[in-house]
Amino acid sequence: MLGSPRQTTLFLLCSTLFAAPMLMAQSTEPIKPLPLETKQDPKKVALGARLFGDVRFAKNNDVSCMSCHKIVADGGADSRPRSIGTGGVVGVVNSPSVLNADLNIAHLWSGASPSFEELIGRIIKSNLVFNSNWTDVLVKLRKDDSYRSDFAAIYSEGMTEASVTDALAVFQRSLITPSRFDSYLRGDNNAISADEKKGYEKFKSYGCVACHQGMGVGGNMYQQFGVLGNYFKDRGNISKPDFGRFNVTNDAADKFVFKVPSLRNVEYTAPYFHDGTAKNLHEALDAMFKYQLGRSAPDEDKELIIKFLKTLSADPAQLKRIEAMVKGGK
Repeated sequence: MLGSPRQTTLFLLCSTLFAAPMLMAQSTEPIKPLPLETKQDPKKVALGARLFGDVRFAKNNDVSCMSCHKIVADGGADSRPRSIGTGGVVGVVNSPSVLNADLNIAHLWSGASPSFEELIGRIIKSNLVFNSNWTDVLVKLRKDDSYRSDFAAIYSEGMTEASVTDALAVFQRSLITPSRFDSYLRGDNNAISADEKKGYEKFKSYGCVACHQGMGVGGNMYQQFGVLGNYFKDRGNISKPDFGRFNVTNDAADKFVFKVPSLRNVEYTAPYFHDGTAKNLHEALDAMFKYQLGRSAPDEDKELIIKFLKTLSADPAQLKRIEAMVKGGK
């Protein structure tokens, strides 16, 4: 126990001196910790969660947002190489994770959607997803007495295109999932193991952080897929979705350029890449070393990197709470 005020002062001084170097070192890391809270309106979050799991957005009332963004099983992504829309229509790309998507520079692999609000309207109209329109969606949703009551209590205008869009957007902005690695970045040196720390050092030394950095560990920039190797020539069967950002800008320099995906929760989000060709993290790493870094790496280094990547996973209890809110409307 501490005795005199002088002893207390010395203890606090020593604690600060020993902790400061660690905190200063980790504050300069290329990956930044997630915010501890999102400060979203909890009533809107809960309402948006219900909407996220509602199949009435789809023309055939058969798929919801969560059909392609499974929170627990797939880390907010889709384990199918191509997502399935209303009526069983097969999509053209793999669905990226909705978790921590608020940190992204834009949405969709091509960055075609600048905001959640724009994305929601786009997906409702897309014949590959819901293939519907706001008039039909609102007619169906307004038949739900609980929706009408809840919207009237939260939004002065009640249930409208704008208020439904807002609730869905607020819910998605709330999906920030801190991990053990965030605790490490905040100064808890015991939050990750020695091998996981070695994996992080390998992740940095090989240059992975050139694209995967910031709070999202990606998602904040665009990059060509195949910088140091022709991925698409080797894969073959090039189609329009493979042109990536070019489909948005029509700039030849943007051919085969995609939004860099976030690596948060990457342990759960297989398959990987816009085309879903990498079935697991080992295949994804092999492709990254070959086509983005132009080199190989020993298996032991790749295993260490995978151990590090798994520190970016959310607390499973948080994911279960989110999914329960979507399924139960609570």
